[in-house]
Amino acid sequence: MNMPLPRKIFSILAVAGLLLQATVPVIAQQSGQAGINEPRIQVSSELVLVNVVAHDKKGNLVRDLKKGDFTLLEDGKKQEIATFDFENVDELATAGPAEAAVSGVAGGTLLSARKQAEPSLDARDRRLILLFFDFSAMDSEQIDLSVDAAKKFVDTKMQPADLMALVSLATNMRVDLDFTDDKSKLLATLTAFNSGQGQGFENGSTGGAEGAAETSGAFSADDTDFNTFNADRKLLALQSLMQALGKLPQKKSLIYFSNGISQSGADNQSALRATTAAAVRANVSIYSLDIRGLQAFPPGGEAQSASLHGQSAYSGQSVLNDLSGNAASQETLATLSSDTGGKAFFDSNDFSGVFSQVQKDSSAYYVLGFTSNNPLKDGRFRRLKVQVHRTDLKLDFRAGYYAGRDFEHLNRADREQQLVDELDTQLPRVDVPLYAGAAYFRQDDAHYYLAVALVIPGSQIPFVTEKEKDNATIDIIGEALEGGKLRVGQLRDTVKLAVESTQQVRRKNVQYNTGFVLAPGSYHLKFIVRENQSGRMGSFETDVQIPDLRKTPLKMSSVVLSSLRAPAANKKNGANPLVRDQLELVPNITHVFAPDQHLYLQYEVYDAAKGKNPALLGANVQNRTAKPAKDSIRVFTSIEFLQGATKIYESKPVVANEVTAPDRKAVIFQMDLPLEALKPGLYLCQVNVIDDVAGSFTFPRLPLLIREWAPRKPADYRPDGNVPRQRGDSK
Repeated sequence: MNMPLPRKIFSILAVAGLLLQATVPVIAQQSGQAGINEPRIQVSSELVLVNVVAHDKKGNLVRDLKKGDFTLLEDGKKQEIATFDFENVDELATAGPAEAAVSGVAGGTLLSARKQAEPSLDARDRRLILLFFDFSAMDSEQIDLSVDAAKKFVDTKMQPADLMALVSLATNMRVDLDFTDDKSKLLATLTAFNSGQGQGFENGSTGGAEGAAETSGAFSADDTDFNTFNADRKLLALQSLMQALGKLPQKKSLIYFSNGISQSGADNQSALRATTAAAVRANVSIYSLDIRGLQAFPPGGEAQSASLHGQSAYSGQSVLNDLSGNAASQETLATLSSDTGGKAFFDSNDFSGVFSQVQKDSSAYYVLGFTSNNPLKDGRFRRLKVQVHRTDLKLDFRAGYYAGRDFEHLNRADREQQLVDELDTQLPRVDVPLYAGAAYFRQDDAHYYLAVALVIPGSQIPFVTEKEKDNATIDIIGEALEGGKLRVGQLRDTVKLAVESTQQVRRKNVQYNTGFVLAPGSYHLKFIVRENQSGRMGSFETDVQIPDLRKTPLKMSSVVLSSLRAPAANKKNGANPLVRDQLELVPNITHVFAPDQHLYLQYEVYDAAKGKNPALLGANVQNRTAKPAKDSIRVFTSIEFLQGATKIYESKPVVANEVTAPDRKAVIFQMDLPLEALKPGLYLCQVNVIDDVAGSFTFPRLPLLIREWAPRKPADYRPDGNVPRQRGDSK
């Protein structure tokens, strides 16, 4: 059984839990990932599209305007029109019987296409209409009204130029039908909707009993947090659709069937702005339809509702509350429509108006594209104004758009969402180099501790010097996926760095240590780091295999190489096998060392066999008063350095006769080897482990590079003239 419980052990190379080490050559990013994730090249498009519909004094569409006839202003400043296009949808509708208008042949993939795939939909001079059914909080009657209105339009009012798609949101969002002009497919899909899809996501109470329906309960639950989540869920569903719709430059009309969205916090405001901004970028106009229609609010509530608490039913307050709540839920729908160039339809039981309006607004229109001469990315609303040289024309266009926001102008919620989105994306960020290494240690037969080390070059972190210290903040998010699909471990942390300027942190590496408790199996690890000065991010992902040691003759952990033992930053490190006696062994994931450093190795042997120990038997023969020798373990280990077929160095054998960690049945080996006697060069470090009682053995090998010795600069020395160095105990 996998345990999705990450155990976070933090250490930083100096203060604040990170570790600073001398800069050394490091392994390539995304090692072992060739062909899986290619580095992403970001191309930022700042083109803003504006749809313009022109009418003369009689209300007729004007189709003969040219690019030079238009003047476009943003916040009162003239903008250069970079692209110009005219979409004449009516041409297909009036082409006559020779055109196979509703044959079921037209259509293609847009919503169902993969993220990086180009859409196969030909939308030139076609009207793109997407019906989005928000069933998540509708009752059965409202669902039936929505579906019947859509079926009536498809059956009687759908034109040959119309391409329609169907998307629904219930327990999850689903693309029910991609864009098509096949009436039979559309009607069949609409008929398949059932009235039971909308249960489970109705808004709850806010904790007050006054004016609430009597439930005979002892208290009224406060569902404010659920309501906030519910509103975000609806808005994020809309936002995710825009990513697919934005692949085509033509205008798209989204008819949103809803029974209202009630905002209940700043998070909802952020999600609303993100949704409208995404719709504007994708050239999507949202037409909101309140499926509740014209409502009556009786003072005592509806007939099927229980009587109300308190006096509000008699003072008129309950009616006022109902009206206020209804208006608030419609306000969000109105904002979605007005900010995207669409229209909202409220308080009417005739739902045909929204379809007629969509067809009218997208029959013939001009598409103006421009790049703003305002370079600021502050997220502010920018007002648009389109003018023509003819005074007898009336123009319809959206009022404006929200500018993009750079990292400096992102609020806390948006910054957090940026990390989550980057974790989910298929293309890695490489703005900040990131390297990682992992090692496993057994806790019991079913659980292993996977120690993970992340390394960031200090030169890639923009430190700010303040009060003789270099300060920086790093955000880290990561996950472990079993089989690359099921999330079984995750981490999220913000690390604040404050180190002495004399440590020359920009010439060192910053290392972050963490870990997960997992079962044996195959896992995909992915980590995202972001420095919070400019918002640059980096990612690293790799596959890790945790073996089931029950199937191996000699059960052994990973071998961890290190050049540093540091005081443990967290005293509660019981799960981390790299922490012993309040000292943490800091993994060296590059396996690159300096000649004046010590090589520390740690590895464990599990379930060592027990038997008669010849050495102890001999001691008992000499000492006849001693107790008879009991069965004990006998595990040998030594370290060799090889270059080709030549053995350059071998350490003295170490013999273990006792289990070091009885709770894990582990024999822990911690080796300390000075490297000063070895010449710089590339070696193969071989770890010899022999279970003498069982007659089993293993000889894992790891590459190791001892670089050329470089004289230390004066800044590397302490005031007493000594070089800082930490030594560990050999065991």
